[in-house]
Amino acid sequence: MSRAWLLGLVILVLVASACGGLKVGKEFPSPDAAQIKANITDKAALAQMFGDPYQAGIDNGDLTWRWFYAQSGASTTISKDFTVRFNTNGTVKSYSFTSNFPEDMKKLK
Repeated sequence: MSRAWLLGLVILVLVASACGGLKVGKEFPSPDAAQIKANITDKAALAQMFGDPYQAGIDNGDLTWRWFYAQSGASTTISKDFTVRFNTNGTVKSYSFTSNFPEDMKKLK
């Protein structure tokens, strides 16, 4: 096998993988406002609905969980981000959701 042929094969594999896109985070279903109630919905319910969070942290002293997913193609990047702040008893204090997925944009506009 010649080096030129091998180099061409490596370049072809790299280009093909780049066209496949880049994915970051874990896919999760987009939340609906009716699913989440402040002071009622708890961590176990959120984990059941959305899976384990992608990240956990602290925001101004409150425990936070974050679900994040993004995928990037040749010409576009779409992402969604869902963050929940918890009360000390483990129930939802507040949350935010942002997305530019087409189906979410239709629902949220």
